[in-house]
Amino acid sequence: MSVVVERATEVTPELISAFELLIPQLSSSNPPPQSSELQEIVSSDSSVLFIARVDGKIVGSLTLATFRIPTGLRAWIEDVVVDSSARGHGVGEALNQAALAEARGRGAVTVDLTSRPSREAANRLYQKLGFVQRETNVYRFTL
Repeated sequence: MSVVVERATEVTPELISAFELLIPQLSSSNPPPQSSELQEIVSSDSSVLFIARVDGKIVGSLTLATFRIPTGLRAWIEDVVVDSSARGHGVGEALNQAALAEARGRGAVTVDLTSRPSREAANRLYQKLGFVQRETNVYRFTL
C-alpha cells in the first residue's frame, strides 16, 4: 500500500466527501465541516490541511496549526483521522511526518498534540515517532 501525502489547496467535491466519511470516525459530537469551513482552513496562513491518498483515494487527514506567541512559534497537530479501511498501513505515520517537516520548515522547535487514551494505536504511533507525554493539565471552557 503506497501512501501519498499532499497539502489540500482547494475545496473540491472529493475533499468534502472525504470529510463526510472521515470526521464521523474521529468525533461523534462534531459534524463534518461545510465547504466554507474547509475553505477557511485551506486558505489560512496559520493552518495546513494534509490529506493522505492510497490508490488515489483520500483515506486520511491531519491539520497542522501554527501561531506566534511571545515565547515563540507554536505548532499543534489536530484532528488526525485515518479511514478504518486504511489503518495499520502507515497512513498516520506519513501524515505526521509531513506535518513535522512543515512545522520544522516554519521555524517551530516543538510540536504538540493531544490524543484520547482510548485511541491506543494512535498513542503508540505518537510515541514511536518521538512524541513524549507531558505532565500537564488540559482545561477546556465551553462557550
